[in-house]
Amino acid sequence: MALTLQQVSEHNSTASCWVIINNKVYDVTEFLSEHPGGGNIILKYAGKDASLAYEPIHPPDALAKNLPPSKHLGPVDAASAQQMQTARDNRVKTKDELRVEQAMKERPPLNRLLSIADIENVAHKTLSFKALAYYSSAADDGIANKENMRAFSRFFFNARVMRPVFDCNPSTTILGYKSSIPVFVCGAALAKLGHPLGEANITRGSNSGSIIQMVSSNASLSYEEIAAAASPQQTLFFQLYKSNNDKIAEKRVQEIVKLGYKAIFLTVDAIVAGKREVDIRSPWALEAIENGQPAYHVESGTYEIVDETGTAGALVGSDDQNMTWEKTIPWLRKLTDLPIVIKGVQCVEDAVLAAEAGCDGILLSNHGGRQLEYSMPPMEVLYRIRQQRPDVFDKLEVYIDGGVRRGTDVVKALCLGAKAVGMGRPFLYAQSAYGEAGVTKAINILQNEIVKAMKLIGAAKVEDLVPSMVERVDWQPIIKPRL
Repeated sequence: MALTLQQVSEHNSTASCWVIINNKVYDVTEFLSEHPGGGNIILKYAGKDASLAYEPIHPPDALAKNLPPSKHLGPVDAASAQQMQTARDNRVKTKDELRVEQAMKERPPLNRLLSIADIENVAHKTLSFKALAYYSSAADDGIANKENMRAFSRFFFNARVMRPVFDCNPSTTILGYKSSIPVFVCGAALAKLGHPLGEANITRGSNSGSIIQMVSSNASLSYEEIAAAASPQQTLFFQLYKSNNDKIAEKRVQEIVKLGYKAIFLTVDAIVAGKREVDIRSPWALEAIENGQPAYHVESGTYEIVDETGTAGALVGSDDQNMTWEKTIPWLRKLTDLPIVIKGVQCVEDAVLAAEAGCDGILLSNHGGRQLEYSMPPMEVLYRIRQQRPDVFDKLEVYIDGGVRRGTDVVKALCLGAKAVGMGRPFLYAQSAYGEAGVTKAINILQNEIVKAMKLIGAAKVEDLVPSMVERVDWQPIIKPRL
């Protein structure tokens, strides 16, 4: 039976909470306590249409997966649907939305962008305040994030000359799957915050550039939609955030196996959300923008407790905080024969443990500096593994992410033994500013830079990149900021 807006509006409390999403009504009362981001965010829309807030950060199948059929109450009636559509059509755009519209009109031609930083600069202007706050935010004071990039400036090339490099081939394999360059898309959540087509832009752009995409558990499209956007022969990997409920985690693994994803990157460095203050502050900053002035302190006897989890808290709130090498790897091995890569290794000791546990690979990562402040830059961890335990490279494939913005960064990592390099934010920015074409452009920029660097240090293929070609220096070069 169709429901009216009046009927829905009566269910606006913790005792009975209904919401409307895409003209359908859902009873989320019992889900309030289970929502990873807490119940308060849902209660803001209790008895109302929550579509605009819901769609950019939830895949279409989220409701089907999290609510039993009995809580799917049915559609609103035709009159209510028309009333909501009229309200949406007549909604006054916010100052931030108007700013974004103007910035999109003023984007430079894509073919005039020469670097990943150029693309990122455009995205910083065209993204909504909320999206930029989420994408760019880092832990605490952002030191780990900045040091990820700065770490590459401590490594210089020992270039070899007089070597035949005219026919230079930067292609490689990652877990046995071909890639045109030693770069893959790292799992990054909520691409629809930046562009309506979201992760599908990255999927199609990756296919055009012949690189591999790792899809996040927290993608804003469903895993099925992303797989459908891929070409029949395209390789997709999956970034698994393991739920603390093993049955939920098992269903997720079974789903992606059935959909044809080719490897699982088990994320171990985000069991709780980092304190990403830019993201946490974004609602207050937006409020000040719209009101034309900030909020001021008012003396009172009580103060509202601020939720410091931010967007990330809603995404990882139910993740497993009790994973172990002895328990979790065998559990995952029983579910699938897919290659298992540990994403988030941050020290030599854990790299060794991953090899001993029989993992197929490790991704050296501190989550883009978004989790633990002062976590070691992945490039430095890679260097330490090369110095202390070079045997690890013979036991599994090693990748790094975090701070990579140039083809020279990629080549440095490969010289030290990395099989490939992952990049997350750059592809989010590229698809946000220019859609699928932006992703393809980013890949082309990286390919050109990688080939140029390989030729100039005397490497005709990735196998020619060896540790003696790079040297870590103790002095710091004078470099201008990349952004």
